Amino acid sequence: MNISYKKIIALAIVFSSFFSCEDLTKVNNNPNGVQPELVNPNLIMPTILTETARLYLNLGYQDIAGVVQHTQKDAFSSGHNDYDWGGNQSWSSNYDILRNNSLFYDRAVALNLEFHQGVSLVMKAFNFGLITDLWGDAPYSNALKGEAGGITNILPSFDSQEAIYTGILADLEKANTLLSKQKSDYSSIVDNVDVYFGGDPAKWRKFANSLALRYYMRISAKKPDIAKAGIEKIVGNATQYPIITANTDDVTMAFPGTSDGTSWPANSVYDVSGSNYRRIKMAATLVKTLQSVNDPRLGIWANKVGIPLVLDDKLPIGTDKIVDGKRYLSPDKVGKAIIDTDPEYVGLPTSFSALPSAYNLNPTPGQTSFNPHVSYLNNIYKQANGPLLKARLVSAAEVNFILAEASLKGWATGDAKTRYENGIKASLTTWGVSNVSTTYLANKGVAYDGTLKQVIEQKWIASWTAATEAWFDYRRTGLPALKAGPAAKRQVLPLRFYYMQDELNINKVNATAALDKLEVTNYSQADAKNSPWSKPWLIQGTGKPW
Repeated sequence: MNISYKKIIALAIVFSSFFSCEDLTKVNNNPNGVQPELVNPNLIMPTILTETARLYLNLGYQDIAGVVQHTQKDAFSSGHNDYDWGGNQSWSSNYDILRNNSLFYDRAVALNLEFHQGVSLVMKAFNFGLITDLWGDAPYSNALKGEAGGITNILPSFDSQEAIYTGILADLEKANTLLSKQKSDYSSIVDNVDVYFGGDPAKWRKFANSLALRYYMRISAKKPDIAKAGIEKIVGNATQYPIITANTDDVTMAFPGTSDGTSWPANSVYDVSGSNYRRIKMAATLVKTLQSVNDPRLGIWANKVGIPLVLDDKLPIGTDKIVDGKRYLSPDKVGKAIIDTDPEYVGLPTSFSALPSAYNLNPTPGQTSFNPHVSYLNNIYKQANGPLLKARLVSAAEVNFILAEASLKGWATGDAKTRYENGIKASLTTWGVSNVSTTYLANKGVAYDGTLKQVIEQKWIASWTAATEAWFDYRRTGLPALKAGPAAKRQVLPLRFYYMQDELNINKVNATAALDKLEVTNYSQADAKNSPWSKPWLIQGTGKPW
């Protein structure tokens, strides 16, 4: 895991300019600042934050949104809909961020910049957490040391998933302390290089502790005593461990929209063909769930069907015509085809077929992705930026749902009903429909019933565009009870990513040792151990999710 520091610093400068950090040149007074041992850490920080947010959003808005059935694609769809991931998923981008972050931390230590150290530890925890969540065992304690030379640094061992989670939680504890001072007590904070919080240490501290809640809950099935003690420690001392409970403290990143690289993914401003936007459709699983409870977020996330289908057995044989914006069909024109005649919203079924663009009698199936009979995403997702187009890393909604689940376990985290309702209210506020909170919370199926099923389902809904968290919740709980579609690569949902082939070939001894610790299941099949259907430590022995 080697590194070109000059390349990193050049990239950092480019990204800082993307995100309107014009005064960085004033902060960095060292003419030799491109040298790793002299670089100003404020030049590195924007790259770490922006690339982390982009990577996390791309997962949660793209293929993982397909896994948890928020969306489906009707062209170039096999990875999104069917989990056909090609047997080779690289973590290079993740470790690129962590290499930047390692330099960031080292420079912050050298300059005794405690705010920057705290930020770096939070980002280290977030990124290593994502790696082990996605792959399982991974290089951790000996990672990022390639410049030091030596075989153990160049070809690092894989730490156990358990050890990585332990390290993450220790780093977050340390970050909580480092970030506990008033802003005026720190030096060298440059507000606009912090694209999350504008240099506010109090918000970074809440990020650290809220992220710790996420990871304590993540390990709750394997380490229940540690998880319970950790969560109760945080919740029981709000002064020492402040957390995110209000939307204003959410960890988000907006997009400038000045180029394709600084814009919402799959927008149609820079992709003038619009094909990347068009091929992402609402998933039937999410649409039907939202419709069943009259969820106001559906209209924020989805467009109504362009041309609804009307099946009428009183029409003459052979009828297929569009009248007043509706397509009227006689039964013989439908035959045995599966159709959805909902007049407002139609989602694409999960892993529908080898040709999902043909669903609902689309008259022009194919890779152009034009289908007037299925719901596209809302037009806001065509834009390069906008008030709702944000990468969301941790939210008040997620924190409240975590604490509702903890309360259902009998842990001292407050009233489960209140936490659950606060989670829903936070999500409705995020999407601009807080005015209907009272009505929505009274709806059948939403009104609190004291079940984990209900809490996780609402958390799944609230994870729109941050679907990785819904996937990780599904793995450890089996909720929501999602089913694979008929064209899926396996009959059940996947559990992890493939280790990349380069790692298996170059770092063979250590990678093989990690593979040997995966639990092969009936669904691993031809993939053998390195399979998305093999179980990592986190869910071994839990009986979840299947």
